[in-house]
Amino acid sequence: MAKQGKRYTAAAEIDRGPYSELAPLIENLKKTAKAKFDETVEISANLGVDPRHADQQVRGTVVLPHGTGKSVRILVFAKGDKEKEASEAGADFVGAEFVEKVKGGWLDFDAVVATPDMMGEVGKLGRVLGPRGLMPSPKAGSVTFDVGKAVGELKAGKIEFRVDKGANVQAPVGKASFNAEQLVENTAAVITEIVRAKPAAAKGVYIKSVTLSTTMGPGLKLNPQVAVNEYK
Repeated sequence: MAKQGKRYTAAAEIDRGPYSELAPLIENLKKTAKAKFDETVEISANLGVDPRHADQQVRGTVVLPHGTGKSVRILVFAKGDKEKEASEAGADFVGAEFVEKVKGGWLDFDAVVATPDMMGEVGKLGRVLGPRGLMPSPKAGSVTFDVGKAVGELKAGKIEFRVDKGANVQAPVGKASFNAEQLVENTAAVITEIVRAKPAAAKGVYIKSVTLSTTMGPGLKLNPQVAVNEYK
């Protein structure tokens, strides 16, 4: 029989839940982070919606109180005075000329913002940006003339979430190096927004399961009823 490694054995001893509170879950979750790099902590929720129907889509944004722990490289498609505004807000790459650069295969950025008057050109990048989740969207606040605010929020830790074909929502809530309180507050913020994003057409149980995990660790479950009741 194959012998399990020390890391696997130690992780297997952690209580997988379901937990009735976030705090003890996070405390134990941090114990599973044994990799040599700073692991990302992610939340995954399975929802009682049918993503095939337009009126049961779940999508939203949230600014994590303590950020993501990741340095975000932001590309802004803008021209004129909006270029200066974006640069002063901290955007890493700014200008209309980046449309051609992206067409040529350049993708050294993590988030994209565009002014509405640029969307005629940016829309042509759908096949490149769309599959990577980088296409600007008015619903996500990334198509706007208020580029300074959009860039500031992304730098501060704004993330976007949306339901996939399997009715799952996944989102990062920080790094394993964060203290427990920071991870609890970030996680609570995400759960609150998922609850708020419940479609009117969704019937029955909305949140079926909630699991948190580190990049290399096992999943720990939060009682979904607690998620619904505590984070309205």
